[in-house]
Amino acid sequence: MAVVGQKMARVPAVFALAVLAAAAQARQADASCAAARQARHQPQRPSTWTLNFENDLFTGSDREYTNGVKLAWASANLDDYQSDPCLPALLKRFNHWLKFVDAGNYSGRNMVVSLGQDMYTPRNRARTTLDPNDRPYAGWLYFAFGYNARTAESMRTWELDLGMVGPQSCAKQSQDFIHELRGIPKWQGWANQLPNEPGVRLTWERKRRYLAPLKSPLPRFDIIPHYGATLGNVSTFLNAGAEFRAGYTLPDDFGTSAIRPGGNNSSPLSESDKRVGYAAKGIHLFASLDARLVLHNIFLDGNTFRSSPSVDKRPFVGDVAWGIAWSWPRGKIAYAHYIRSKEFHGQSASQQFGSITFSYVF
Repeated sequence: MAVVGQKMARVPAVFALAVLAAAAQARQADASCAAARQARHQPQRPSTWTLNFENDLFTGSDREYTNGVKLAWASANLDDYQSDPCLPALLKRFNHWLKFVDAGNYSGRNMVVSLGQDMYTPRNRARTTLDPNDRPYAGWLYFAFGYNARTAESMRTWELDLGMVGPQSCAKQSQDFIHELRGIPKWQGWANQLPNEPGVRLTWERKRRYLAPLKSPLPRFDIIPHYGATLGNVSTFLNAGAEFRAGYTLPDDFGTSAIRPGGNNSSPLSESDKRVGYAAKGIHLFASLDARLVLHNIFLDGNTFRSSPSVDKRPFVGDVAWGIAWSWPRGKIAYAHYIRSKEFHGQSASQQFGSITFSYVF
């Protein structure tokens, strides 16, 4: 039992070390950024940390897409991705291989670096053998490198995800650790999860905000349509959708999104952004839709280069969500309730899960 506990303890330790290393790099970049701005007699440019947590326990279930967590650091506004002092040296060297992300005439750009983990389970918690009629166990551990560029009303995003599907994603260990802490029965079929496979995914997405200002005491509202494409051995799809927001003191960003490729909305900050102290606290309601034409999904289709469990996926999948967000000088917190349509033939019902997003500007 002690050996099992030691193995499980390694999982949060690995995540903690990765977060601490990323935080140290980010702190060094922020210091370099501040020094460079001061030398040029320019105002300071803050960076943003965002934590996303999604789980179906918010809706009373524990299956299918059962957990997602992502920690993201968004740089201060950048002049470019290869030489700006607001980026750590390691990222600037990495970005020399991705010069295409710098193209275009935009008023602001930043870079978002994320560490995330997703996990998927079938419906039957107690079954130890493979169920050929249900989705396989699977985990996905990844680093994401996002490149956001914006004008006053639009944002373009490139995102490159690099990670691992399979036992090396540590999804089983993470779930076992949390279930043991909370006294929840463990899932028994992780021996049947998808085998290890390195994952690569490249995403392009564009958003545009249409703001409807009202000259009365009533709330303001806006609508933010988006469309994009994702290519990779983890997933390949086309997507489009929109978010509608209504409330007081809307933040000058591009909405609230579930954990998905290209969904990180830590846009470059503008001078009117409510998160950096230019306005009072605000609160708003939102509703969103994202529809996808899915060509490939490794978590349903199985591994790319070897035989593995799989199910017959549906080509059209959609998410509908509604929620509430509160923003204040330097921060924003949001909760959303998501309904995801059936993803494969034989799935008994659509899935529901909750999502919490917390961001803070440093």
